[in-house]
Amino acid sequence: MKYPAFFDQVQSIRLQDPLSNFLGAFEDGLMEISYLDCVKLAGHSCPTVAGAYLMALKGLEALYGDSLPQRGSIYVSMRDAEAEGVTGVICNVISFIAGANGASGFKGIGGNFSRNNLVSYDIPMEGEVKLTRTDTNESVILNYSASMVPADAMMQPLMGKSLQGMASEEEKKEFGRLWQERVEKILLSTELWDKMITINKG
Repeated sequence: MKYPAFFDQVQSIRLQDPLSNFLGAFEDGLMEISYLDCVKLAGHSCPTVAGAYLMALKGLEALYGDSLPQRGSIYVSMRDAEAEGVTGVICNVISFIAGANGASGFKGIGGNFSRNNLVSYDIPMEGEVKLTRTDTNESVILNYSASMVPADAMMQPLMGKSLQGMASEEEKKEFGRLWQERVEKILLSTELWDKMITINKG
């Protein structure tokens, strides 16, 4: 499986998952979720998937400090409707990392470890995403903007030609390269993260 090398350079997210510990999947429930894992989930790598990943990373840091985030004990609230714009894509990535699901999620074992009913949409807030710890009810509200990492000027015309079936194989590859080049800048320019991701207490 070949993919851009920078996927492996992105900071991973460390968590503790009590369910996986109970069922023997990961020793002590300790696990890491990588950007590559989220690309597999989404089926693609783009600024939206990158932004969702960074919102989860920075939001969980703000919620848990030096402690490991407890996967399955985090409620994910979205400002917009599930079918609006890229809301569903963002929520899929963040809820995967957080171990949160909607009504169809895992219902638990003997009243423990449930993952269902931990996602909501259409929640009024001064941000895009709200993460809430179910143990303390503390929450953070997150916004994301990658406007300070502009796309290459050639990307738009190459996308147009590719979608219209007019691009050569070289042009298609160049479009993909330029697309991932921007995603790489978003994910590896750690000095810009505090500008791209704004965090407020809920």
